Amino acid sequence: MTRYEQSRRQQALSEAEGYLDLVSGLGESDEEAVVRDRLAQRALDVLAELSRETSWRRGQVLYLRGQALRVMRRYREAIEPLVESSKVDSDNLHVWLALGWCYKRISRLDLAIQALEEALSVEPDAAIVHYNLACYWSLANNPHLAVAYLSRAFDLDTNYRDLVGKEKDFDPIRNHPDFLALTSVIV
Repeated sequence: MTRYEQSRRQQALSEAEGYLDLVSGLGESDEEAVVRDRLAQRALDVLAELSRETSWRRGQVLYLRGQALRVMRRYREAIEPLVESSKVDSDNLHVWLALGWCYKRISRLDLAIQALEEALSVEPDAAIVHYNLACYWSLANNPHLAVAYLSRAFDLDTNYRDLVGKEKDFDPIRNHPDFLALTSVIV
C-alpha cells in the first residue's frame, strides 16, 4: 500500500468516526433522529468504500459499521459487523458494549450478558460494564447478581449512583431489599 493510499484510508476512517461523533450530541426529537440517521448513513457510505478495498484495519471498520447501524436503531443488522469485529479485535471493550446494547434491544438478554462478560475479561475494572450487567441482570429478574454488579460499579465509580434513580432497567428489582439497602447508603 502506498503512502497516499494509507493516508486516504486513514482520512476516510476519521471521516466516518467524525460523523458518528456528531451523532452523539443529538437528542431524541424527530428532527434530530432524521439528522442522526443521515449522519450515520454517511458514515456507512464511507465505510463501504473502505470495506470494498481491503482488509486494512478491518476490526475498526467493522466496529464503526456496527456503531452506525446501532445509532440508526437497526440493532439486528448491527450485530453481524460487531460480532465480526469482536473476532478480529477481541480486546476492544467498545465492541462488547455495543454488542450488549444491541442484544438487549432485540430481547436477547442472555447474549447481552454474555457479551458483557466478555467485556469484563478485557477490562475487569470498567465501571460501565458492571453497571450495564447490573441493568441486564435486573431485567432478567436476578436481583442478587444485579445488586452484586451494581455494588461493584459503585465501588469503581461513585457517579453511577446518580443514574440509578432514573434507570428504568432497575424497575423489576427496585423494591427488592438488597437493592434498597445498596441504593439507600449515604456516601
